[in-house]
Amino acid sequence: MINESRLYKILIGPLISEKSTILTEKNNTIIIKVLRNATKYEIKTAIKKIFNISINSIKTLLIKGKKKRHGNKISRSSTWKKAYITLEKGKNLNFMGNIE
Repeated sequence: MINESRLYKILIGPLISEKSTILTEKNNTIIIKVLRNATKYEIKTAIKKIFNISINSIKTLLIKGKKKRHGNKISRSSTWKKAYITLEKGKNLNFMGNIE
């Protein structure tokens, strides 16, 4: 059993971009930024618990941090993880609510 407080920390937020909008419209797939050490099972459980929606599949990938140069110093942005979540047909997930 997964700790309930961890389930609420796993999902960091949605990724809103042109690509994610197209995927949502065509394939009913949403893209969410998640904790780096989260597993597919934890992500699926968190979505079911928080949004009460069924899922077809989850695909995850790590995005490596990029190197940046600031004068003589080289820094690196942090590595993060995103999840492509395919929902069942007819189901949708509205992050924004009813904003007018």
